[in-house]
Amino acid sequence: MPLAPNVTFSELSNKPLDTVRKLQESPSRSLLVRRRGDEEDLVLTTASRAEEGREVAATTTALFVSLMQHSDEVRDLVTDVLPRVFPWVRFLPKVDMRAFVVELVDVMEAAASLGNPAPVSQLIAEWRHTAEVHADPRLLAVLGEDVEDLGEIPAPEASAE
Repeated sequence: MPLAPNVTFSELSNKPLDTVRKLQESPSRSLLVRRRGDEEDLVLTTASRAEEGREVAATTTALFVSLMQHSDEVRDLVTDVLPRVFPWVRFLPKVDMRAFVVELVDVMEAAASLGNPAPVSQLIAEWRHTAEVHADPRLLAVLGEDVEDLGEIPAPEASAE
């Protein structure tokens, strides 16, 4: 998909009709709204484009979930091709790769039912961090050491408001 044209937040506020015209002329039917400083940029899109995106994601998720539930062979195949999608999984033990696939499918299905992709992104980030640990032998050794359980940690005192 081509990059969305850019407008500043000031342009959006001061020239809304020009901004809407740019949005309508954009091949992606979206605009990147740049904000100043530490503020996160925004994406402005049409309702129909947003709905198309949701429909594609939901359809892809449903297809993937159905394939994964079809047979062990499909799950094995997905596990085999996983490094093409997520190269960092090569650092995971095979059993963890399979666990990632199973958990990914479960979370994708649940997130699709909510219409919220954030849990999928969170899961991918968590497994990527696990792969980072496996990629560093020293870190893996440190985290794999037995440590003494220091017992229950007391709750912090409530701060006075």
